[in-house]
Amino acid sequence: MFAPLQSEAGKQIIKTFDLDTSKTDSILLYSEDKGLSVKSTAALHIAKHLGFPRNLMTVFFIVPTFIRNWVYDFIAKNRYKWYGKKDACMIPTPELKAKFLA
Repeated sequence: MFAPLQSEAGKQIIKTFDLDTSKTDSILLYSEDKGLSVKSTAALHIAKHLGFPRNLMTVFFIVPTFIRNWVYDFIAKNRYKWYGKKDACMIPTPELKAKFLA
């Protein structure tokens, strides 16, 4: 499930983990059993649940976090230059909307 930081679920996570939202410009992954993951760790935990071959990215857990996060930040900084940016946001399908917490 997805939730924006401005949602009730997002606000609760911000409060629980005392996050400074002015410094949070990355993906956050919350799991009741594993707590909060950010940046490359969150992305790799998500990749674990994707199909082949994306789930193979979990091999990068062996790389120290500070190196993974440096690569993550580099990609995040350059993604629009490499992949472009849309002029408008996509309108989610009802199936995709169902994956968002209100």
